[in-house]
Amino acid sequence: MERITERPSRYDHLERMSTEELLRHINAEDHLVPDAVERIVPAITAFVDALVPRMQQGGRLFYLGAGTSGRLGIVDASECPPTFGVPHGLVIGLIAGGDGAIRKAVEFAEDDREQGWKDLQEHAIGADDTVVGIAASGTTPYVVGTLERCNAEGILTAGIACNPGSAVATTARHPLVAVVGPEFVTGSTRMKSGTAQKLILNMISTAAMIRLGRVQGNRMVDMQLSNSKLIDRGTRMVMEGSGIGYEEANALLKKWGSVRRALEHGRE
Repeated sequence: MERITERPSRYDHLERMSTEELLRHINAEDHLVPDAVERIVPAITAFVDALVPRMQQGGRLFYLGAGTSGRLGIVDASECPPTFGVPHGLVIGLIAGGDGAIRKAVEFAEDDREQGWKDLQEHAIGADDTVVGIAASGTTPYVVGTLERCNAEGILTAGIACNPGSAVATTARHPLVAVVGPEFVTGSTRMKSGTAQKLILNMISTAAMIRLGRVQGNRMVDMQLSNSKLIDRGTRMVMEGSGIGYEEANALLKKWGSVRRALEHGRE
C-alpha cells in the first residue's frame, strides 16, 4: 500500500528558497488541514457518541501512540484535568518507550506489537474503557497490535491516521482518517499530519467533556485555579455569570474554590 504521508513533497529545492518563501509555502500546506478534518466530522461524531456513555459509566479514555503521535496524545490528556477539573486518571496518554520517550526517542520502541497492551494492563484496562490509537502512517506496530488486542477484549477502539486503508484504519472500530496529503518536507509527519491529529484530539476531548457536563454555557466552570491568571479568569467568569463586581466575585471564588460552586451559591 502506498502511503500518502510518504509521497514526495509538492515543493522541491527547499534549500534554495528564501525564509519568506518557505514560510508561505508551509502556511499554504497548513491551510489544507482543517478541510481534511472537516471531511471526517461525521466519523468523529460517531466515535464521541459511542465514547461518552462509557465514560458516564466510569470508563476511561486512553490515547496511545509512538513518537510525535504519542506526545500529542499525552499533551491532550494532560490538559483535561486543569481545563475541565477531571481526575488525572480519567484521560491517559501512553507513548511507546515509556515516559522517557516524551523528550527523547527510544529506538525501535514503536516496533513492539505486544508492548502497548502491556502498558494498558499497568492501568488495569477494563471493558468500559476506550482506547484511541494514534499513528500518522497508520502502520505503527505498537498501535496496531494494541488495537487488535483491545478489539478482542471488547474494548471500544478508535484510530487516528492520515493514510486511508492503513492497518490502523482497518483495525480500529472507529477509523478517523484525515488525508492531508504529502508533507512539505517529505515524510515529516510532525507537520500537517501532526496538526490534523492535534485538531482531532482537541475535538474528541472537548466535545466529550462538554457532553459530560464539564462546561456551562461556554465557561470552564470546573477548571483548576492553579495560578493567578486562572484565578483572574475564574473571577471574571463569576462576574459575567452573576452580574457582580470583581472584588465580590473574587471573594466568592476563593470561598467556594471553583467557578461552578461560586455561581451555584452566589451570595449565600
